[in-house]
Amino acid sequence: MKMLMFDTESFWFETFSKTLDHVDDIEREESFTDSAVVFIHVEAEDEPRKNKVVKSAVANLKWYLNKVNKKRIVLHSFAHLSSSKSSPEFAVEVILAIRDKLESKGIEAHTTAFGYFSEFSIHVRGESLAKVFKEI
Repeated sequence: MKMLMFDTESFWFETFSKTLDHVDDIEREESFTDSAVVFIHVEAEDEPRKNKVVKSAVANLKWYLNKVNKKRIVLHSFAHLSSSKSSPEFAVEVILAIRDKLESKGIEAHTTAFGYFSEFSIHVRGESLAKVFKEI
């Protein structure tokens, strides 16, 4: 798994086009202020180690939220951080598991529309920790 974490002033997205035939047809637009936004890429080698990957991702995201003093996070599937890709079904399962575990720890967690290309706008803060890459 690869994660690119951002400390943002604002993040806006709108579904643009569906990329997976089996997902529901939706039109969705949302915006978030003062949140962490994480681009997540789930890799094929994550499939046999799901529980470890989810646990490690949650620990890293909690660390990041603490460092940037945020209580809200947006998880965005972004399959462009590696040439290795898990199945789409596994990727959404992992992202939702991460979201659920964060929520169970009292963190406000959101996901963008899975299986869609989205138009987005992101305002990332300038500090060093505002942009962090993690490989799990």
